[in-house]
Amino acid sequence: MTGSPAPTGPPYGALVDPGFAALVAENRWLRARLAHGRLLDLAAGVLAAQRGISTADAADHLTALAQATGLPPEDLAADVVNAVAGTDTAADGAPSERRRSAAHRLAEARRFRRTSVTAEAASTATEAARTLLREGLAPYGADNLWLWQRVDPGCLRLAGYAGVGAAEAAAWQWIPPAAPEPFRTVLAEGVPVWLEEGPTGGDVLPGASAHAARALLPLHRRGRPVGLALIGWPRPTTLGAALRRSLTGLLEVGSTVLDTADDVRPAVSAPVLVDVLDSLAHPAALLRIHGPAEAPTVDHLNDGAAAVLGNPRREDGAPLVRLFPLVHVEIARMARRAACTRRVQEAARLPTPARADEYAPLLDVRAVPAGAERVVVLWHTRTDPGLAVARATARLQSAATFLDSLADGETSWSEQAYAVFGLDHDEPPVPLAGLRERLYREDGGILTELLTTLTEHQAGAQAVLRVVLPTGSVRHVRVAAEPLVSGGAVTGIAGVYQDVSDSRRTEAALSATFDQLTALHQQAETRHQLALQLQRAIVPEVPASLELPGDLTVAVRYRPATEEYRVGGDWYDVLALPSGKVLVAVGDIAGHGIDSVTGMVALRNAQRALAFTGDSPRRVMGWLNEVTLRTGGGTTATAVCALYDPEDRGLLWTSAGHLPMLLLRDGRARLLDPPRDILLGAVSAFSYREQRMGLRPGDTLILYTDGLVERRRQGLDESLERLVAEAERLGGLPPDRLVDELLGTATGDTDDDTSLVAVRVGGVPGT
Repeated sequence: MTGSPAPTGPPYGALVDPGFAALVAENRWLRARLAHGRLLDLAAGVLAAQRGISTADAADHLTALAQATGLPPEDLAADVVNAVAGTDTAADGAPSERRRSAAHRLAEARRFRRTSVTAEAASTATEAARTLLREGLAPYGADNLWLWQRVDPGCLRLAGYAGVGAAEAAAWQWIPPAAPEPFRTVLAEGVPVWLEEGPTGGDVLPGASAHAARALLPLHRRGRPVGLALIGWPRPTTLGAALRRSLTGLLEVGSTVLDTADDVRPAVSAPVLVDVLDSLAHPAALLRIHGPAEAPTVDHLNDGAAAVLGNPRREDGAPLVRLFPLVHVEIARMARRAACTRRVQEAARLPTPARADEYAPLLDVRAVPAGAERVVVLWHTRTDPGLAVARATARLQSAATFLDSLADGETSWSEQAYAVFGLDHDEPPVPLAGLRERLYREDGGILTELLTTLTEHQAGAQAVLRVVLPTGSVRHVRVAAEPLVSGGAVTGIAGVYQDVSDSRRTEAALSATFDQLTALHQQAETRHQLALQLQRAIVPEVPASLELPGDLTVAVRYRPATEEYRVGGDWYDVLALPSGKVLVAVGDIAGHGIDSVTGMVALRNAQRALAFTGDSPRRVMGWLNEVTLRTGGGTTATAVCALYDPEDRGLLWTSAGHLPMLLLRDGRARLLDPPRDILLGAVSAFSYREQRMGLRPGDTLILYTDGLVERRRQGLDESLERLVAEAERLGGLPPDRLVDELLGTATGDTDDDTSLVAVRVGGVPGT
């Protein structure tokens, strides 16, 4: 059984042809028959053991009993299994429960058993979760279910879910070892937590409503913890003792589901890892991850690591603290998180001994997952000046996080925040409200407005403040913050500080120039045309119909934001490369204004240059991510990058958190499910994935930005379904008319700008 969540149909509600629908229906029927047969086999095994007969005779006896009693065979089988398991969903519950008829309790027990067996027979953990919700939990009013699998060393990976969307599931895919409450309580104490009116104290849990009831249940199998289940209701709900027993019994099958779920992490043999580490010139160590209460151990050091650490005695299983006495806690934390999330963990700077009598900083420390139990730690020391300079340059543009608790007055900073404000690490962090004494007097009003928006209006906000450092110098610090709300009250403030002093002068000049232009053109239509001309000057629109290699016909449109001079950060590109391939791309910088436009110019030009290297889209996207981190001033963006090869009509593409491309083929439209990779500018050294598909003559590929579909009061899935329907209705039009009609019928109402690209493959369909 795989633990990866599996969708029940095509992505984003795309239309399905009848043949595919028939296969889905047949697959479900076969699974239902499998669960039916499993229940009958269990009952036959019980009868065989009780009567001392063969399982074949027991099966015949079960059939005869069903005929004699008139009961359906699966009901009779459920009764037999329940009698042995002692299942009675409310036999000793509250008085109201005890007054229920025996027939009602019997029917409930049968449903309980059928649900459990059907869930065990499911091919995925998500399918099992849907069965448990639909047939077992929905009668109790629950409308969502989450199943997390415990993964060494103590983190949780979402294995299955039901009743929630894919976007929300992706946000809760991983829960690290330092889990938030009440996850930590359930994992540490192994007891359920029942929240009849939702989480308290500012805790955040999955679910549409903060005050809706939830139940968190630990899942054990053969005496060991295998995961955690969360049941959610749409509203506050009384969770009585009998109901709690019923839910606990029903979710026991979740333990079986998670215990048999596959761990998707590939195993890498130790000899292979040792050979790879020994081939590296820079220091590297192989760590083994144990339980959450036990520190990782060092299984191998390559020659570079041994030289840096003073040539210690090498032995398998050496304590981490002996080799890294100053930073063993930090490295252990990085290693556990890498093993948990299966992503590279990076630290900017850690101190550690370089020789027995000297200490030197480690730069560019990375923890790389290598299977379920091993992590490779790589680092460079100050002996590599090139890397040190690169790291120092990157740190100038890094962001620092902060968290202010209004309940207890506590404030926490990330390491970089101390450098932003020129403070030593042994000084206490300053809350956002306490910065007033460190600001220019003229900026006090800006801080007051920022705090008012956060605490009284309960809305996110950002501002740039001039901070006077202890040395007397002035630093421009951008503050972006969000309120933490619980029970209708603000309980804290979370946000980011960023030193923007270096770019502030250029930004001020651009803003002043733009303000002067705006003042010269007071009429709304004139300002609107000015914004449109500026955008077109940056990303000129291609002709109505552009012919490219591979018999491609391309049409592109850009529509600026409806709010007059709000210049956006959308870009697009269609470019024939020297290799004969064709680059097709769209992207969207977060926000509006001069910052977004300048960021867009940098990314579009960088993407063009990187595409000329001839590398694959995933490599180009990875490099573009680094460009965003180093030149974007905190900017983030989404993008799709695709390469079309006219030789075989193959399309190789990757996505950085962008909306799915749309394919028109044979009169039908469907959305192409993109790789679930993060947006540009979020995480350094991220490895993007790519997908390949073949295009056919007559196919039309549509790329777009969110201004085409996003609506203020409508879910994204519904908006995308409407786009699919409109594209299918207009699919027979030439590309230039197709993009015009799609823009005319677009449902987006967020005042955002929109880029739209349609690429049609020439030739005779079917060839």
